[in-house]
Amino acid sequence: MNNSYLPNSIKQLLDNAANEFSALSDSAKLDAELLMCHVLDCQRIYLFTWPEKLLETPQCDQFFSLVEERKTGRPIAHIVGKRAFWDLELAVNDSTLIPRPDTEILVEKVLEIIESKGPEQGEGLDLGTGTGAIALSLASSLPKWQWTGVDIIPEAVLLARHNTKLNQIPNCQFVESSWFTALADQKFDFIVSNPPYIDENDPHLNLGDVRFEPKTALVAKGHGLADIRYIVENARRHLKRNGKLILEHGFEQGVEVRHILRDFNFQYVDTFKDLSGNDRVSIGYF
Repeated sequence: MNNSYLPNSIKQLLDNAANEFSALSDSAKLDAELLMCHVLDCQRIYLFTWPEKLLETPQCDQFFSLVEERKTGRPIAHIVGKRAFWDLELAVNDSTLIPRPDTEILVEKVLEIIESKGPEQGEGLDLGTGTGAIALSLASSLPKWQWTGVDIIPEAVLLARHNTKLNQIPNCQFVESSWFTALADQKFDFIVSNPPYIDENDPHLNLGDVRFEPKTALVAKGHGLADIRYIVENARRHLKRNGKLILEHGFEQGVEVRHILRDFNFQYVDTFKDLSGNDRVSIGYF
């Protein structure tokens, strides 16, 4: 360590915080950097460019306060109130899930399919939209498409609408609905969803960030497959001819989800892997 860095320099404060986070986080260094960026209202590159910069006392006090908050296990996204997803910055709160990098695989696959097979214009539906991450990412990438996101939690719908304005995306709307109930006879070219898919007895529910997220957005009955089965069973009534349904699911659920899709007569069923090489997203064609 460079001894020229004083105790209240960016470098020394980051090193100290990362050390304190090491026992509770797999991304201790990044956690410290994100908190520092929040305090200084800067990009991460600034931290590497000016490591010797000294923080003023109020900035140090704020950083120390955030470090203590993180040490309780509270997610970084909740502390700073935002999370990057795709090419967007999204406001987050504890009313819904924090968007995760693996979900970007779903966005990527939808875009690949539309760009290769069309249509150029269309309508898409995001079920259980939460922050609006999936719908907004697709809407921003497909300006000729109209996307609708639904969520049963009123606070989540308000949050998604806020993110629409925050990112200035005009071709996306959000509606309060329990899955399809508020959609009447509407039909879509693409239905996407990252539904609850964790078994209610899964021990991981007591670990990490999920402890601070709503269980209703995480847990499903039937070994985590009940909501997926409901969506697949009812999606056909809301898909146009040649429409497609794509679902995120647990890394051990690929086989079961493909069986469910085929049970309800979806064609060309396939599964795609996430960044870790695990089954994560499955698709079926109507």
